[in-house]
Amino acid sequence: MYHPSGNAVRPAAGSATGLLEPGSRTPEALYFQRCTWCGTAVYHRLLCPVCRGSELRTERSEGVGTVRHSTVVHRNTPAARNVSLIEMSEGFAVRGRVMGPLIGIHGGDRVRLSTAKDPVRGEPVFQLVDEPYRAWT
Repeated sequence: MYHPSGNAVRPAAGSATGLLEPGSRTPEALYFQRCTWCGTAVYHRLLCPVCRGSELRTERSEGVGTVRHSTVVHRNTPAARNVSLIEMSEGFAVRGRVMGPLIGIHGGDRVRLSTAKDPVRGEPVFQLVDEPYRAWT
């Protein structure tokens, strides 16, 4: 980046800009930030939402989580797609897409990261880990 004073400015190690640097991280991995003051895990933030600290260190997620909420979207797409809120095992939430039948994805399903970035939407893509038992009434 360029600063008006003429000096080159480098993003801080834990800044959100540092997370998006091309070529700096593995594309198959999901990275998040953890506050060095209170330990809160967050996804792409500049400040900690709990203590408002600005010292966030970048960590790699295991890529395992649970679907908190999932919905089917028909707007602005040629075909229906799902949008899910995933609670990752590290404690942060991320919006992404879960591969599978649209009506078969529910809150509580366990998922694993498939690719860190959808080529169209730029969101993480997950796949179901196991098919949970559902009682049909």
